[in-house]
Amino acid sequence: MSRKLRVAVVGAGPAGVYAADILTKNEDVDATVDLIDRDPTPFGLIRYGVAPDHPRIKEIVKALKRVMANPDIRFFGNVAFGDDIKLEDLRQFYDAVVFATGARRDRELDIPGIDLDGSYGAADFVYWYDGHPDVARDWDFQPHAKEVAVLGVGNVGLDVSRILAKTAEELLVTEIPENVYEGLKKNATTDVHVFARRGPAQVKFTPMELRELSHSPNIDVIVHPEGFEFDEGSMEALKAAKSQKLVVDVLTKYLATEPSGAPHRIHIHFCQSPVEVLGEDGKVVGLRTEITELDGTGNVRGTGEFKDWPIQAVYRAIGYYSDVLAGLPFDAAAGVVPNDGGHAIDLDGSPIPGVYVTGWIKRGPVGLIGHTKSDAAQTIGMLVDDIDALEAPEHAEPEAFDRYLDSRGLEYTTWEGWEKLDAHELGLGEAHETERERVKVVPREDMVRIARA
Repeated sequence: MSRKLRVAVVGAGPAGVYAADILTKNEDVDATVDLIDRDPTPFGLIRYGVAPDHPRIKEIVKALKRVMANPDIRFFGNVAFGDDIKLEDLRQFYDAVVFATGARRDRELDIPGIDLDGSYGAADFVYWYDGHPDVARDWDFQPHAKEVAVLGVGNVGLDVSRILAKTAEELLVTEIPENVYEGLKKNATTDVHVFARRGPAQVKFTPMELRELSHSPNIDVIVHPEGFEFDEGSMEALKAAKSQKLVVDVLTKYLATEPSGAPHRIHIHFCQSPVEVLGEDGKVVGLRTEITELDGTGNVRGTGEFKDWPIQAVYRAIGYYSDVLAGLPFDAAAGVVPNDGGHAIDLDGSPIPGVYVTGWIKRGPVGLIGHTKSDAAQTIGMLVDDIDALEAPEHAEPEAFDRYLDSRGLEYTTWEGWEKLDAHELGLGEAHETERERVKVVPREDMVRIARA
């Protein structure tokens, strides 16, 4: 291929960065990539979806920064696909467009009472404590909400549980913004109840996340024996996955450990399926669950026996859900753009020329961050195979896209701008009276101002 390939990747989280890295390193292709993101900053859920007390996971940022140092990769932040720019706009400047927009909002839970005051989506809470610019600065901690339910047994559920159970002072050493620290001081939670619909062999925690629950001296982790059972399907699951066996080993240790009398507790309950959030005067006052039993396959069936729990707040952490992308079909049941493993698929089942997907918008919010790299490799492999069929853009020179954004009056940020903001946040942390690596800037207008200075 004689021409230089120009590709836009919409979404600058790990999925998008990995896709850019794999494409620009491909020896059979001469390609440049522009990463476009609605946030003023890169790294997606690494910045806005990982709990602030997870420094080891955030080490991934260092690897992503090395990728972004490649001169063949550029970053354009604060540019919202669907609002600021559309697919037909991108086609003017790029041979192909890869969507890596992820999943940003909570999956719905259709049970009575889920909309009561005091019932929240976990994603909203995560965005708040991670300082996302598009959420309210305050969180509605109810002073009477001492017992809180978390519905869902994935890592996000554990993050939410841990943040609710920790003290504000414990989290002050992290990168949380000042408004989050002030908000957490109003948190009255003493007991967090995590509810699993199935048994211990079916939870989606990772061993590291589960172990971290007990690292705080202010938290006792209490695994309740009811429902702590294994059927034939459970045993097969433990044989098939070493990580799942490690999770059960950690749970078993918690089960056998006597509480120390710590001021806060995280309770883990198995075989309890939420069926209704109970309310009074429009506020959450309880949770009703149906007791389930394993059916031999690792799945469960209801027993017809119900239990009411005195709960004053509910956080649903049953998964993320992707936003619809303007101009592209959407599978509402799966929450993805229809695809064949890489190509976006039109309503008639045919690939949409020059349009690809990777990450959670492609396969749903499953797997760990590491899985995203192999996923991106599959998509980029398909794109490379299609090179001869890709239609060349009208304006192929890189500067044409910059001029277009300027002509629209869009205040976009760049990689150099991110480096300014990064240095500014690190400086705020260094100047803080307590030892902190960084303090996040929250308002979008402040981030853009600093990045464009």
